[in-house]
Amino acid sequence: MSRLRFGTFLAPFHRAGENPTLALQRDLSLVEHLDDLGFDEAWIGEHHSAGSEIIASPEIFIAAAAERTRRIKLGTGVTSASYHNPLWVADRMVLLDHLTRGRTMLGVGPGSLPSDSSMIGLNPTDTRELLDVNLDIIMRLLAGEVVTEQTKTHTLVEAQLQLRPYTEPCFDIAVAAVASPTGPRMAGRHGVGLLNIGATLSQDGFDALAHHWDVVRERAEHYGQPEPDRDKWRLVGLMHIAETKEQAYRDVEYGIESWFRYFQKTAAFPQMAVEGGDVKEMIDFINEAGIGAIGTPDDARAQVQRLADQSGGFGAMLLLGHEWANPEATRRSWELIAQNVVPHFQGTTWGGRSHAESTQAAKERAGLRRDEFAATQLSAVEHMTKKYADEVASKG
Repeated sequence: MSRLRFGTFLAPFHRAGENPTLALQRDLSLVEHLDDLGFDEAWIGEHHSAGSEIIASPEIFIAAAAERTRRIKLGTGVTSASYHNPLWVADRMVLLDHLTRGRTMLGVGPGSLPSDSSMIGLNPTDTRELLDVNLDIIMRLLAGEVVTEQTKTHTLVEAQLQLRPYTEPCFDIAVAAVASPTGPRMAGRHGVGLLNIGATLSQDGFDALAHHWDVVRERAEHYGQPEPDRDKWRLVGLMHIAETKEQAYRDVEYGIESWFRYFQKTAAFPQMAVEGGDVKEMIDFINEAGIGAIGTPDDARAQVQRLADQSGGFGAMLLLGHEWANPEATRRSWELIAQNVVPHFQGTTWGGRSHAESTQAAKERAGLRRDEFAATQLSAVEHMTKKYADEVASKG
């Protein structure tokens, strides 16, 4: 495995009724902050209803974010490919790949909100069947094929891309998965990455982790694809971190209830079922069910390790953007993760030690020989003092 990457999956989740313009600017500022902190990836969602997840076009948001950032990679998390003409999905992503000079990624899924798809006359069964069809077309177009196809919603006649991707041979592509094997099956078939959105949002999602990768491998073998690369497997999880557990608990009182109520009472998305009647029960649900970490950097490290052990290894840890805390505390949480969590999971390809372990080992080595080195320092001072005294005496 290469270095474990870290980033965010930004649906986003904002309270209905607040200023949407300021909320979107806050999202852009967060991506800038993550870029400054050295995070690797930010995935941006697509939604059209329910009043909370208010980014309708992740491509437009990514174009804006790309102009404000330097190195962070930006992905659609996810493009609801079932809603769109697959030709235009591929074409827009190639454009973004050029505009960002290779920092773009395509995530696809069927669309998570039935209140979205119903407005264009589709139901959740339709969207899942269309995703399989449309992803196949997208992959063929990106490979340079000329495609003539009739789908349930679109007609393509000798369709082809006028531009090749900036990234050679193509930008990263990933399929979303929650609990069912649908996403892993398509990832294996097409030889693309897997984006486990429900990895920690339910016990079913957590329990399915190892099985999901087995499905990816089995389908890849069936379709003659190369052995899947775990580096392309991304898990989405829940965290809010502060200097102390007590501070973290106080922080999330700001917004955790509205986030829970959104899944409990508004979004018709039962795969993301969350439990909790009051704030304490909500915090306990996150921590005690093992689906996330509200606490200290030690708690965050333990959660990442738990996911690594359960899955058998993966490529990127994406933290769900949730606004449980106010903007200042949220930014501080990301800083603590960058400072005290990320270094424990990167750098291991060099001598088998993480960056954190490497500096800790250097500290221990220096400490073991401190007395010896201090003595040599004092000896050097005495030597130079005597040398100077001898020089002065010789001139007299």
